[in-house]
Amino acid sequence: MKTIGLIGGMSWESSKLYYEFINTKTKEILGGSHSAKCIMVSVDFAEIEKLTFKGDWNAIGELMKQAAQQLEKAGADIVLLCTNTIHLVSDYISENINIPFLHIATATGESIKKECLKKVALLGTKFTMEKGFYTTTLINNFGLDILIPKARDRQVVHDIIYNELVKGQFTNTSKQKIIGIIKELQNQGAEGVILGCTELPILISELDVTIPIFDTGKIHAYEAIEWSLTNL
Repeated sequence: MKTIGLIGGMSWESSKLYYEFINTKTKEILGGSHSAKCIMVSVDFAEIEKLTFKGDWNAIGELMKQAAQQLEKAGADIVLLCTNTIHLVSDYISENINIPFLHIATATGESIKKECLKKVALLGTKFTMEKGFYTTTLINNFGLDILIPKARDRQVVHDIIYNELVKGQFTNTSKQKIIGIIKELQNQGAEGVILGCTELPILISELDVTIPIFDTGKIHAYEAIEWSLTNL
């Protein structure tokens, strides 16, 4: 088994799920008392959040580069960035380490492809929904048609993520708002929905909607385990 390197803390609410997903999948595949070999470098999300809203993506990229290099020096064989939005600066990681970097949008695209879907909705922060770093991968590499909410709804999702979810607040009011937005996208032809914020699946489950959901954190973590066990 190879060692998985995780850059976490964005937020720790979802980072703890990565650890659970990775170990649950390892036990499922190997059985017995097996658990995953992994290393996590966890950042202070308040610092990242401040830089995000200042638009200082270069500074964020430098922090991600340092974290990835720290993981490589610690013995990681692959690096995962345990968040969707900060993949905007994933080049700072992939171009500055000598081990593989597993992009969350690539893992998600492969999962959608297996389900033979063509048109899917994308929910996440405004950065994830509006900037091309995520949708470009899904469109160019997997031929997907990506739907995003209208501007007002994008702001609603964004505010719920930053004002509530990353702080560990999960309310039924916000849940119903997200469900309503998903239903509207479904009416526009969405065959599935990408929960492109790693905290969103804590709020919304497959039981809440009638189309498939793609839990990007779980998909990402499971892909890492498959890699860890097949690249021996």
